Amino acid sequence: MPPIERNLMGDVWPAVEPGKGRDDYGSATLSPTDPCVVRSFQTFKLTYRVGRFGLDDTGAIRVSFRWVNDCGPLQTHAPAAMNFVTATASNGVPLTLFVEPYGYRPWSLALRVTVTGGYMREGDEISILFGDIQGGSPGMQMQTISEDAFEFKVSADVCATGQFNELEQQLSVPIIAGPPVSWHLVGPGLRRPGEPFDLGIRTEDYWGNPAVPDRTDVHLRTDSRIEGLPSSIMLPTGARTCRIEGVSISELGAHEISLTTPAGRTLATANPIVIRDGSLPGYWGDLHGQSGETVGIGSIEQYLEFARDIAFLDVTGHQGNDFQMTNAFWAHLNSVTERLNSDGKLIVFPGYEWSGNTPVGGDHNVFFRNEGRQIRRSSHAMLVDRSDLATDANTLDQLFDALAEEDCILWSHIGGRPADVSYAHDARLKTAVEVHSNWGTFEWALTDSLALGHRVGVVSNSDGHKGRPGAGAPGATEFGAYGGLTCFLASELTRDAIFECMRRRHHYGTSGSRIGLDIRAKFEEPASLFIRDPDHFDIGFDLVEEAMMGDIVRLGGGGIRLRLQVDAASPIERIEVMRGSEQLISHKPYGFRDLGSRLRVIWQGAEYRGRGRNTHWRGRLQLSGAEIQTMAPINHWNPERRLDQTGPNQVIFEGVTSGNFAGVDLWLDQSEGEIMIDSNHVSGSAAISDLGLDDLVLDAGGLDRQIRIRRLPDRLDATAIDEQFELPVHRNEDAAIWARITTEDGHQAWSSPIYFIQ
Repeated sequence: MPPIERNLMGDVWPAVEPGKGRDDYGSATLSPTDPCVVRSFQTFKLTYRVGRFGLDDTGAIRVSFRWVNDCGPLQTHAPAAMNFVTATASNGVPLTLFVEPYGYRPWSLALRVTVTGGYMREGDEISILFGDIQGGSPGMQMQTISEDAFEFKVSADVCATGQFNELEQQLSVPIIAGPPVSWHLVGPGLRRPGEPFDLGIRTEDYWGNPAVPDRTDVHLRTDSRIEGLPSSIMLPTGARTCRIEGVSISELGAHEISLTTPAGRTLATANPIVIRDGSLPGYWGDLHGQSGETVGIGSIEQYLEFARDIAFLDVTGHQGNDFQMTNAFWAHLNSVTERLNSDGKLIVFPGYEWSGNTPVGGDHNVFFRNEGRQIRRSSHAMLVDRSDLATDANTLDQLFDALAEEDCILWSHIGGRPADVSYAHDARLKTAVEVHSNWGTFEWALTDSLALGHRVGVVSNSDGHKGRPGAGAPGATEFGAYGGLTCFLASELTRDAIFECMRRRHHYGTSGSRIGLDIRAKFEEPASLFIRDPDHFDIGFDLVEEAMMGDIVRLGGGGIRLRLQVDAASPIERIEVMRGSEQLISHKPYGFRDLGSRLRVIWQGAEYRGRGRNTHWRGRLQLSGAEIQTMAPINHWNPERRLDQTGPNQVIFEGVTSGNFAGVDLWLDQSEGEIMIDSNHVSGSAAISDLGLDDLVLDAGGLDRQIRIRRLPDRLDATAIDEQFELPVHRNEDAAIWARITTEDGHQAWSSPIYFIQ
């Protein structure tokens, strides 16, 4: 697929030009343009031919790359190191090379080649070698993301004015996935008996790119009676995915399906497929991400087709930065969402990211039920066409006013411009906050909202820029977390049903795992249930004996029991029930006597709530009196960051957290001895035998910036939990009760709160 069409691209070039058109400023070619594998080393020759204006003394050309790319950083000083770049002029004029650390959105990384001490005439050439291997360099290290058109964007400042004009040529190379290293069998959310669903099969390379499988013959194994499930299938040759349609299960409970080789070796196991009578089905979605028309990669069509055909999502949406979305792209996006939306198959919502600065409200997602609505931008920061400037809503309160009569909903999120949930709020429009994405984990968006009295639900999305909604590995950039998913508990897979689900907050978020979660409050005496917030809607109520996540209820008499049902692919490590930011219950499916010689060490947190919140960790774990038998990483999404056992009793670690956590499990030869931790943020030690069910916390300041140490059983087995708890809620004060689930593999799930009101 070629690069994004220019009229759909949200990039900006100077309004002033020295000539009549792009051809006046020269031309460029690139070789080779053969497909190359992610993270491979390559050498490219880019040749710039000077145009009719010439290239004046101190004039320059710039070769830019997309901000989202995670290629190795270009450098010009070490010929034997990777990513070495050189340039020569055909007429011998001296050239100065400078690697720009930050350029112009979305072409944020650039090499500038400046003519110094001379000039160049029409027809002269500058030759640039990206990954020059003549001095021993292995070449230019490619990005971790597969992409049809990895662009080398060339612009020229031919008159030495500092204004760079884009050339006509769109130079690009395809980057393809590496060999498959993992298989994935993707199941649905909660289903009712006999309700049909699809299964998805895909393989991924080392970096999470969809890859062509290394075999086409696979078997499906289950101990349950499953209608429509073939015992074996032949995958389409050359295809990266396969969908099995029309499967159903009548038997209640959680069911397991595994993908195996013909010889019986397990390739993948699906998320638990839960069949429950009378419950709302669960539909998995990722509604928040960007494509190459704004600050991501790939086209909007590729983005949505990935959601449907590779991530096997039920619900999706696209959220481009509003100040970068041209009117042409907004119209195109609406036409694509209308074409791809299909009841019962894939629900796609038109929408955008209102990208106001944090001082005026910060990032908010806007989703329309239908196409053809007016986009209300936060600004025209990158838009040349200012004909619709009067339609802008520059502050969040203005946005709420502008959308008051629209059939739409809004979510707050913590992205490049963190939402300030205290700036403005409209309960008629804003229904949720995003607590997890590729950017990290942001429980404070929820707890801050609850402290302000907002009755919002919980969502998780990728907020990805790599064109991979629903399967969002972060790659090798500063993104430190896997992309999230939201499970929508809706009566059917239609826009109307999903919109009603969102307005009633009947959904929960996860950090990317398809964890099954149901939380319900059961009442001894009937309670009043409001389908809209009675503080903002004139609405009646129904008398009910139980409430689900997202519900708003006014209690009657008697006690309250909270029932939690969890079904996960990985064993459950802990369940925490929260009242606002206060922990009410901490439940672990094991006791003190179950603890073994296994230590879990995690590093977590952020610097603060703002844009520069990433915490960079570097440290060492040292054991005395015990040795490491084996170790396993937790949420170590970038394998190029160190997490190495450097001896029988030492581990070196590096990582990035942004509210989320990462870490390592250590299985020791005994549960005696001492563990010592020395990091760039906090240090400490503990006797292993003193560690119990509670975490030892080493506080490193910042925003929940900590290192935590805990003992675990040598093996965890409970992948399903059905527990009930007495709930201490007082009738004379409001309460928001929600649950956080953590599984052994480091994934988490967050329920929307149940709201108890006076």
